[in-house]
Amino acid sequence: MKKTTSTSGFTLLELILVMLILTTVLGLSGPSLKGFFSMRQIDAAAAQIVALTKFAQSQTVCEGRIYRLNLDVVHRTYWLTVQDQGSFVDPETEWGRVFQLPEDVGLEVQDLKTKGLLYTVDFSPLNRTTPGLIRLSTLKGDRYNIMCRSATESFVLVDDSEVEYEDDDL
Repeated sequence: MKKTTSTSGFTLLELILVMLILTTVLGLSGPSLKGFFSMRQIDAAAAQIVALTKFAQSQTVCEGRIYRLNLDVVHRTYWLTVQDQGSFVDPETEWGRVFQLPEDVGLEVQDLKTKGLLYTVDFSPLNRTTPGLIRLSTLKGDRYNIMCRSATESFVLVDDSEVEYEDDDL
């Protein structure tokens, strides 16, 4: 009796055809994925700024020292400092490092204290905050507004419709 063996598998031609289809699909969806990832970057930056303000508010009340959020609009960086013997220094925590905004994200501010091109938000031990607006934007027109309306409130994300400032000033 003769035994027959059959092997099942893919031919080289079938594998090449599947790879060609996958490459085409990825090539077509690539540009739209780029927008998705840039949107995630601005989401993360906005969330990080809100987290920094909340951390500064809690630490200033706990420690009884003034914390400051520094915003450099030219270099698109931001960082926390704490007042120690009359000057502001690095709080020597992970939150004290300098954070860089993603390449395609712009930084604008309104109604914050300024020293040249450096803007600051102070958090005092009496649970008072410098009110103002921090706006992150992309070239595509996506915008995040991080706003504190009064000295007794916290910074929160708000829609464009909730911003009570004149856009002409930004």
